[in-house]
Amino acid sequence: MAKKLVIKVTAGADAPERCSQAFTVAAVAVASGVDVSLWLTGESAWFALPGRAAQFELPHAAPLPDLLDSLLAGGRVTLCTQCAARRDITEKDVIEGVRIAGAQVFVQEALADETQALVY
Repeated sequence: MAKKLVIKVTAGADAPERCSQAFTVAAVAVASGVDVSLWLTGESAWFALPGRAAQFELPHAAPLPDLLDSLLAGGRVTLCTQCAARRDITEKDVIEGVRIAGAQVFVQEALADETQALVY
């Protein structure tokens, strides 16, 4: 089993089931003791902003704010540099604990030894 898990979530409210699946898998992995790095890209970039996760609704799914809180507490959450720029999101705008980084960092994390990468 991979000791590290890198998850890139590309979906937000535009594809709620896919979005929820990514956050759920990431949170379950954190709870299982796996080193998790969740990357917010595309429409999921909005969840790096305070209060945005609370606006997300999907019946029969864990609340997104709870999943995000667990990821911030036990893993890493990164907002894609280009995705942030396209949405005029800066480091001063994001939730405490969310970093902004680019493709080089993603590739480095995804290709590290004993790492599994997933894209939703």
